[in-house]
Amino acid sequence: MRAIPPAPPRARPALRALAPLLDDRLALACAAFAVFAALACAFAPLLAPFGYDAQNLSLGASAPSAEHPFGTDMLGRDILSRILYGGRVSFAVGMLATFVAAAIGVAYGTVSAMCGGRIDAFMMRVVDIAYSLPFTIFVILLTVAFGRSVWLIFAAIGAVEWLTMARIVRACALDIKNRAYVEAAFALGEGKAGVVLRHILPNAAPAILVCAALTVPSVMLLESFLSFLGLGVQAPLPSWGSLIKDGAEYMEDAPWMLAFPALFFSLTLFSLNRIGEALSRGGGE
Repeated sequence: MRAIPPAPPRARPALRALAPLLDDRLALACAAFAVFAALACAFAPLLAPFGYDAQNLSLGASAPSAEHPFGTDMLGRDILSRILYGGRVSFAVGMLATFVAAAIGVAYGTVSAMCGGRIDAFMMRVVDIAYSLPFTIFVILLTVAFGRSVWLIFAAIGAVEWLTMARIVRACALDIKNRAYVEAAFALGEGKAGVVLRHILPNAAPAILVCAALTVPSVMLLESFLSFLGLGVQAPLPSWGSLIKDGAEYMEDAPWMLAFPALFFSLTLFSLNRIGEALSRGGGE
């Protein structure tokens, strides 16, 4: 009787995916900055010198000073404080929308791969058709129809960002499903649900992690685009996109209103993308 090949250890794939990040100094520096930025924004009520909507009309748009290191906007609101509070919105939308996209994509891709045959072909045709739709316009229409809400924004963005995740998870599931230890599990009578939970999802975790890491900056960029169009969060609550929009309107008279939010946003996007690229060198193996 032929011995059943053992399944690979569950923790190994995820650890292997993190190895390139630990070996890349630039990626580590980017990870440190991303963590620092996320924590600073999360604790904005404790760290921000002023409230995000605290106005001082006598100041107006003042240049950076000791009291206001990043200057103030036209209403005398502290730019540094608004960057920290705005980062809370941008990070929250990025993380929550990515979670929604991952949940939909993992479920859809796994079901498609496990069903196979015509069901798999039909589900993938749905994804192909969905890719051809102008989802940015779709998100804009949702925000116009149902109002500008943070919850609606992350739900709408997450609902249109799951397509790539679904394709990646399906490809991983098809590959893992045909491996010897999975075929042996089926032969021993283990059901599809058990195979998915014990073998497919743990071994697809690195690819899911990489896709999620690259989705976060994509979602943050889309949210900033919506805010730049005036379809983001409602004033006076700021996001980095709305701060950039406000700064662009007064770029000639008060360049610091644009420079500092754009700098923070650019560094954060670069850091998150660099982390995703580093993880992809391990997750794709």
